[in-house]
Amino acid sequence: MGVKHGHRVQVVDTLSIIVDLTSHSPDNLIKVLNRRPPVFGASAWGMSSQAVRYLPPFDVVIPRIGTTITDYGLAVVRQFEYRGVFVTASSLGISQSRDKLASLQLMSHKGLPVPKTAVIEREESLGVAMQIVGGPPAIMKLSHGTQGRGVILVKNMATAVAVYQKLRNTNNQILLQEFLPEAEGKDTRVIVVGDQCVAAMQREAPQGDFRSNLHLGGTAVKIKLTQEAKDIALAATNAHGLQVAGVDIIHSNRGSLILEVNSSPGLEGIEKTSGQNVAKSIIQYIEQSI
Repeated sequence: MGVKHGHRVQVVDTLSIIVDLTSHSPDNLIKVLNRRPPVFGASAWGMSSQAVRYLPPFDVVIPRIGTTITDYGLAVVRQFEYRGVFVTASSLGISQSRDKLASLQLMSHKGLPVPKTAVIEREESLGVAMQIVGGPPAIMKLSHGTQGRGVILVKNMATAVAVYQKLRNTNNQILLQEFLPEAEGKDTRVIVVGDQCVAAMQREAPQGDFRSNLHLGGTAVKIKLTQEAKDIALAATNAHGLQVAGVDIIHSNRGSLILEVNSSPGLEGIEKTSGQNVAKSIIQYIEQSI
């Protein structure tokens, strides 16, 4: 899409980049080209002019950082930020959105509507935490996770204890969150670009599940957003310091609630469902911003 708008576009594999912290030069991002030395050794692994090149001075970076490489991806994005490059997702925004606990704390602090949530560190805290969120039933989830992984419905205290014991060794904070039966397994994904909600769809969980993620077999239909949903989606994106984001909203008896904010939202599903060209909206936003 960028090429169609007359821009030079380069897709760079994040893991192929070396951040040279010994150099004070702005040209301290090095791309290692695909090259596997046939023999292990100093000479085989030496950096020849054919093996590496410095990245050019980009005007804009659109970070698409996979969850499995978040830490290294943040280091690369930070280096672009230090160069003064315009980014559509700041390193801080990516970091905050990837950590569900930090994200919920931020949104709660900003007065944004989120589900009743408690974070626990010890098993003996489960009883009080369950009362806080109005369960059981309740949702237990890991602070780091995507596409519905690490999200479990616990229907009673015995199940809650068993699930907690299984999750506590994952090096994640464990969150307990209210279960909203009135949502009927549906939520809304909104794509925000700049100060506009450019696309939206309603997702519905497959029969027998409560998670609506498309990767888990959920279905989606085009939806017209309410002004309330637009307002909180924009506010959540701004709170995280993101220029492009996917915001997941669940509708409860007390209004719309923000489930989470995604700094690298998938575009294929929502473009197909909504009929909106999100990639084009991102390019147009960048053109207006730099």
